Amino acid sequence: MDIKVLGTGCARCKTTIALIDQLAQARGVTVKLEKVEEPRAIMGYGVMSTPGVVVNGKVVHAGGVPSREKIEQWLCV
Repeated sequence: MDIKVLGTGCARCKTTIALIDQLAQARGVTVKLEKVEEPRAIMGYGVMSTPGVVVNGKVVHAGGVPSREKIEQWLCV
């Protein structure tokens, strides 16, 4: 599973990455977690509010830290 967290390095972005990593490890799901910080690349996904999350090429979240429940749903796909 390929997951990208879009954001320029704010605390919410760092929290989002840590939460996704923690939940993936707890569920035993192998993920390739990548941080995208380049503004042009972020806008290329159509995300205007960070953090944004892209799972397997599809934007699934933008703006604010996603809930644990939402992340767990992504990991079950």
